[in-house]
Amino acid sequence: MSQIEPWDQRTARFLVRPLASSWVRPNHVTAVTLIMVLTSGVFFGTGDVALMHWAAGLFVLARYLDHFDGELARLQGTGSTFGYYFDYLVGGIGYAALFIGLGVGHWHGPLGHWALLFGGAGAASALISLYTNMGIDRALELAGSGESIGYPGFAGFELEDGIYVLAPVTWFGFLMPFFAAAGIGATLYCLWTIYSLIRIRRGSKAS
Repeated sequence: MSQIEPWDQRTARFLVRPLASSWVRPNHVTAVTLIMVLTSGVFFGTGDVALMHWAAGLFVLARYLDHFDGELARLQGTGSTFGYYFDYLVGGIGYAALFIGLGVGHWHGPLGHWALLFGGAGAASALISLYTNMGIDRALELAGSGESIGYPGFAGFELEDGIYVLAPVTWFGFLMPFFAAAGIGATLYCLWTIYSLIRIRRGSKAS
């Protein structure tokens, strides 16, 4: 049974249509999201409450816009190998920047050195998951599957969609527990991608 297409991807496909006939290309959108997530990471790292509020909104918007480049590439027929890797790279760097920024920003707070642990674990997991997810895509392609493994999901919502609550939890003062939970969650997700890659590769060899 096929998984329901995520709601954010559906809305992105609709909203990006006006850009289909413009000069804007998917890599332009990806580059903008890169600037946004790096800026967000820096803002989080300051530990300033007001800047953290801006950082949360900026990061969430960037993650939503991440769906625009792929949909724009489909509409324009401008997909490329570079764009594929660029998008993956920006996704991994974005989450790493988020966790590093949160770790530094909470370092001198109640979490103390635990903040650096959660931040480091989250950043490392994001970068490792970047590699394993690309490996999963390649393994599935070699196995003759036309789909990537994606994120676990249900009823049009993916695991990654949990990042959208970053903005409200930050604005309402619950960023610290969310950060701790996200650091643990990112590590568990990383382990899941490693397991998935190993399972797919073993299945390919067996067949």
